Amino acid sequence: MNDASAEPVMSFRTRKWVRPEDLNANGTLFGGSLLRWIDEEAAVYAIIQLGQQRVVTKYMSEIVFVSSAREGDIVEIGLVATAFGRSSLTMRAEARNLFTQKSILTIEEMVFVHVDEQGRPTPHGFTEITYDRDRVPARHRASEAEGASARS
Repeated sequence: MNDASAEPVMSFRTRKWVRPEDLNANGTLFGGSLLRWIDEEAAVYAIIQLGQQRVVTKYMSEIVFVSSAREGDIVEIGLVATAFGRSSLTMRAEARNLFTQKSILTIEEMVFVHVDEQGRPTPHGFTEITYDRDRVPARHRASEAEGASARS
């Protein structure tokens, strides 16, 4: 039974290996590297949720680092969509150390916006978050269909 009022479950599907180039002067994971990883994964997640490739980061709420990772650790990044706007998608992000299971940081709100060629917000056409399947951008669906018919 699905409880509509229950918070969506965060999926930790992305893992990054902390390498020497990811370290700060203290020998721990540089925050900028982690934020780059999160922003990239969130953009991919937004593309899949919105079925649109042209998405940009609009907003990130306060970021507080509560622990870290060291060289050789593996960082897991989890994302979950929490709301749709007319042209936007809001999600929550968390990064944690796979080995210690300690949260490194949580971002309560990240907002991505679908934009047109001039960078203006554009409606994406969805009203519901999908957890069961990916929405492939339309231009890729068409090329998949052409490829399938060419192979027949």
